[in-house]
Amino acid sequence: MSANHRIARLAGWSIVIAGLVLVLKAAAWWITGSVALYSDALESVINVVTASLAWIAIRISHRPADKGHPFGHYKAEYFSAVVAGVLIVIAAMLIFTEAASALITPHTLHTPLAGMAINAVAAVINGLWAWRLISEGRRERSPALSADGRHVLVDVVTSGGVLIGLVLVLATGWLFLDSLIAIAVGINVLIEGWKVIMSSVNGLMDSALDDAETERIRHAILENASGAIEVHDIKTRMAGHVSFIEFHMVVDGTMSVATSHAICNRVEDALGQAIPGASITIHVEPDEESKRDGLPIGK
Repeated sequence: MSANHRIARLAGWSIVIAGLVLVLKAAAWWITGSVALYSDALESVINVVTASLAWIAIRISHRPADKGHPFGHYKAEYFSAVVAGVLIVIAAMLIFTEAASALITPHTLHTPLAGMAINAVAAVINGLWAWRLISEGRRERSPALSADGRHVLVDVVTSGGVLIGLVLVLATGWLFLDSLIAIAVGINVLIEGWKVIMSSVNGLMDSALDDAETERIRHAILENASGAIEVHDIKTRMAGHVSFIEFHMVVDGTMSVATSHAICNRVEDALGQAIPGASITIHVEPDEESKRDGLPIGK
C-alpha cells in the first residue's frame, strides 16, 4: 500500500472513530447531566468536523501537479490544520460558556458512575487513536494528520480532566468543582488550539526545515559534490509532506554540461536518501559566480 493511500485511509478512519467517541460522550452527558461531560461532548463534535476536513485536505494535497498548480497541492493540509486549530479554540469557548453557566447554578449529577465509565471508554479509544495519528503524521510528514492527532490528544486530556473533576465532586459533594475543572480543561484546550494554528501558519509561510535536517542536507551536498568548486544560497522549505531544497552549485566554467549534470545527479541521489521524497533544484553556475560565504567542495 502506498504512503498516500495509507494516510488517506487513516484520515477516513478518524471520521468513523470521532463519530463513535461522540456517541459515547453524548450518552455519558445525557445520563449524568454533568456540564463537564457536556463540554467534553461538544469538543467531540469539533473532532468529527476536523477529521472530515483533514480527510478532504489530504486527498487534495496528494493530487499530482497540474496546469493551474504546477508546484502541486501540498499546502492544502496547512489550511485544514489552521481550520482545525480555530475549531479547537471555539471548543474551548463553548466549554467556558457552559462551565460559567453551571458555576452560577450548579445541579445534582445523575448516575455519575455509569457516565464516568462510558467517558473512560471513549478516552481510551481516543488515546490509542491519537498515538497512531501523531506517529503516522510525523513519519509521513502530514500536517493535517498530525494536527488531527494532536486535536484528538487534547480531547483525551479533556476527558481525563473531566473524570478527575467528577471523582472530586463525588468525594466532596462540591458541585461547583464540576465547572471549575471544566474551565481548567478549557484553558488547556485553548493553548493547544493556538499551537496548532501557529504551527500551520509557519508552514504556510514556507518555514525552513529544522536544524537536524538542514545539517543532513549540507553533509549530503558536501560529501557528494566532488568536481564542483562550491555551493551557496542553500534554501529549504516545507509544503505539506514534501521538503523543498534549492541551492547554487559553482563549477569550472570550462566544464561540460554532461559532467556538471552527472555531479547534480549524484548530489540529488544523496539528498533523496537524506531527505526522502524531497523536491530538489540545483542552479549550476560558472566559477566567476563564486561567493565569499560559499561552502567549498573538497577535491
